[in-house]
Amino acid sequence: MNFGLVLILLSAASVFAQDNKCALKLSALPQSADLFGFRPGMTPDQVKVRVPQIVFGRMNEFGVAQTSISPDFDPRFDKASFAGIRTVSLDFLDNRLTSIWLGHDGTFKWQTVADYVKGISQSLRLPNAWTSWKTRGQRLVCADFEMTVTMVGEGPSFRIIDSSAEQVVAARRQAKEELESAGEEAADEIVADKDGKVYYAEGCQPVKEIKETNRVVFKSVEDAEKAGYKLAKECQ
Repeated sequence: MNFGLVLILLSAASVFAQDNKCALKLSALPQSADLFGFRPGMTPDQVKVRVPQIVFGRMNEFGVAQTSISPDFDPRFDKASFAGIRTVSLDFLDNRLTSIWLGHDGTFKWQTVADYVKGISQSLRLPNAWTSWKTRGQRLVCADFEMTVTMVGEGPSFRIIDSSAEQVVAARRQAKEELESAGEEAADEIVADKDGKVYYAEGCQPVKEIKETNRVVFKSVEDAEKAGYKLAKECQ
């Protein structure tokens, strides 16, 4: 193949890749009847206006609360306002809606993943930047959110996720793990006194406060004994 032609093709591919990205933000998404009255960022009170029967789950230590409704099975819900919907699952972070999952039945207007992607893209004015996801699904990754469409049972399912909220939860989980790890390390520390060449086992405190200039900390009893320290008499 001609070298110049190769460069042209590579350049065209690069331009296409740049154009094939989604720079949209959640705040820019239009209102859409295809989200059935839900929208990322809603408060529980706003969701309650849409679905008065809904019951919210308790918020966990990371600020996350989850709930779901099944209009197709629960007689308390008006099926007409949830046509083609089996289940709706909602996730909240700090009392803001961050994830919406819609599970459809076989009567929904978009029967396949391809039809759903085409329909929801027109409804929400999305760019043509969908990519393959899992076995038969499609995924769209944008500036601060992502969407997925796949088949579950007899109908398609759709999910929109606030990516920035997912990052906040992940950071909180990591912070907790690091704090717990630091606590465990601190609990395992062995304090020793240079003056008497003795160490104090876990749960055994020195009778008198060790001078800062004489204070030594070991990670384990083994390390203390290797350094020539012996267990203090009051700890025996």
